Amino acid sequence: MKPIMCVACVPSTNDKPLDNITEYQKLVGRLINLTLTRLDISFSVQVLSQYMHSPLQSHFDLAFRVLRYLKGSPGKGLHFEKDNSFSLKAYCDADWGKCKLNRKSFTGYLVYFYNSLVSWKSKKQATISRSFTESEYRAMASTAFEIVWIKNLLQDLCVNIELPVKLFCDNSSALQIAANHVFH
Repeated sequence: MKPIMCVACVPSTNDKPLDNITEYQKLVGRLINLTLTRLDISFSVQVLSQYMHSPLQSHFDLAFRVLRYLKGSPGKGLHFEKDNSFSLKAYCDADWGKCKLNRKSFTGYLVYFYNSLVSWKSKKQATISRSFTESEYRAMASTAFEIVWIKNLLQDLCVNIELPVKLFCDNSSALQIAANHVFH
């Protein structure tokens, strides 16, 4: 699904507020519940949920666009597989300065246990990054915090996982910073 953030963050000049915002709130609330099993709409629904108290007509149209996407792509939910290895692996990514209003970056990560997705997040970063590498490094740090939390939770449940945990990132500069022991 194409990101809807650019359209939602910067409304057009002829966009009007909704007369009845409860319909929008109900629709977005149902979409939020659906994100528990449909991760592919998480980011779009997160952006739409930022306008729950003052939605515009374009936001309502974008919510219907998400519904049309869902109707056209059944069976894209979570799938759990059985595996014999007690391993964790994670993937992370960031979009540098994508929010047009405040130039903050977005972080997204997925954490897998037994080849099944157990944790995920798509969130706007708290601070403004000065470079793409910095935003990717922040994404790696958030993912590492989540991995440590899950590892500790599994240890409390007497589940020993295989170490080291693999963290996949697509930015070579951020990987070089993370691998440089002088900075740590």
